[in-house]
Amino acid sequence: MPMGYQPPKFQQFDGKSNPKQHVAHFIETCNNAGTYDHHLVKKFVQSLKGNAFDWYIDLEAGSIDGWEQLEQEFLNRFYSTRRTVSMVELTNSHKWKEEPIIDYINRWRNLNCKD
Repeated sequence: MPMGYQPPKFQQFDGKSNPKQHVAHFIETCNNAGTYDHHLVKKFVQSLKGNAFDWYIDLEAGSIDGWEQLEQEFLNRFYSTRRTVSMVELTNSHKWKEEPIIDYINRWRNLNCKD
């Protein structure tokens, strides 16, 4: 390692947040640290915890050929578990008493609408 090298600090994914955002943050962090694509597979485990880490360590040895495959397997596993809401839920969403309007707007935007 070069003198003064600081390894990247990854946001941790536990299976509950947005997996697409996690992958984007992970890739950006790696790119900023000078990590090349062939190192992404090895570094990815450092960004996982909880259920996501359990999923990773349960992958069969040799079952992942590269970053693209790992990314797809990860999204297949965790993107499909995200909660989706109906238009009725979006329409019925109301601002809570004492909730700042900006918090309500952000909460509403974070709901996942069904296609």
